[in-house]
Amino acid sequence: MKPVRILLGACLLLAAQSSLAAGVGVRAGTLGVGGDVAVEVMPTLSARVGYSWLSFNTSIDSDDVEYDAKPRLSNGNLFLDWSPLGPFRITGGVVFNNNRIDVTAVPTGGNFTINGVVYPASSIGRMAGTVESGQAVAPYLGIGYGNVSGAGVNVYFDLGVMFQGSPKASLTATCGAAMSPAQCAQLQSNVAAEAIDLQNSVNNFKYYPVANIGVTIGF
Repeated sequence: MKPVRILLGACLLLAAQSSLAAGVGVRAGTLGVGGDVAVEVMPTLSARVGYSWLSFNTSIDSDDVEYDAKPRLSNGNLFLDWSPLGPFRITGGVVFNNNRIDVTAVPTGGNFTINGVVYPASSIGRMAGTVESGQAVAPYLGIGYGNVSGAGVNVYFDLGVMFQGSPKASLTATCGAAMSPAQCAQLQSNVAAEAIDLQNSVNNFKYYPVANIGVTIGF
């Protein structure tokens, strides 16, 4: 998130040394909980820098395997807000994201079914992996209401799409002590096939919906 920190500092410095309108905002939404700093560049146009974070627990089903999943969202944003119609605006920019989901396979009825083969849970040490965003720098386009750089206390919201690309999935497993080398090799082959199934299940999530609502203080 170094680019975001640099741009955030630049916005604060510019606002402090000029008479341009500026403001700060706090928000919550599909990218997590975070905030923004914005400065007016010219009438109807402002630059906005922000950061948001969120972590929670859920579950994912892929083929015959169920996973405990922990999404970890970490997003820095650099936006331009254009307001040709009063408080209504069009927003474009990029999101510097480090979003990922950590997954751990959970046995069903004391067994794992991997690529059609049933393994007792006790025969596998651990099967886990990650699903990561396809692009670390994702273009963003959206609409909204309210500007962070507006004077006074105001409400603002965003509604748009982050073009994150197809997520990338990986999966590994450790063999239990009772497994022979041949059984372990077969397990690794089946896990590789399951990783492909997991990848196929997330391929279509190229677009991440963004919806935020927050409160601003302008000065």
